[in-house]
Amino acid sequence: MIDKIEKDIQESIRTKESLLKTHVPLIEKATKTIYGALKNGHKVLFFGNGGSASDSQHLAAEFVGRYEKERRGVPAIALTTDASILTAVGNDYGFDHIFERQIEALGQKGDVAFGISTSGNSENVLLGIQKAKSKGLFTIGLSGRDGGKLHGLVDLSLVVPSQKTARIQESHIMIGHIICERVDELL
Repeated sequence: MIDKIEKDIQESIRTKESLLKTHVPLIEKATKTIYGALKNGHKVLFFGNGGSASDSQHLAAEFVGRYEKERRGVPAIALTTDASILTAVGNDYGFDHIFERQIEALGQKGDVAFGISTSGNSENVLLGIQKAKSKGLFTIGLSGRDGGKLHGLVDLSLVVPSQKTARIQESHIMIGHIICERVDELL
């Protein structure tokens, strides 16, 4: 078992080393874009499924509450948290439309839509991003593997170079935390 644990940790390290070589400018751009939106009175809308839903909630909480230092709360919403909206839209329109409908109702030009999907192919995330683009939101996609359809759809694509969901999700929350910390500094 020790060998397997060491292998898992080494695999995580290799994934993050790969991100270090290729993604620093992309993470900087995401940070500056989010900061610019917040500075101009806009908000960030996070969304995804499963573990990505949890990441959406986690990151929205870091913005609304605080990350590490005291500052004013900033507007961020996880579109994964309102059970009544999720079940009503899911029931009336289908699960594929749960994010699209919320972005239609809540998104405004100048906001940032931040879709998270390990595969990059979650239909409800893709439809949410399409709606965001049609409304003039800046779109960020956080995915893995080859980026899936999300990669070519968003304004800024952050693709974690791994085939393993666990490594992708570990890197997603790391990227999210880096963005939170850098936005905190800018605020």
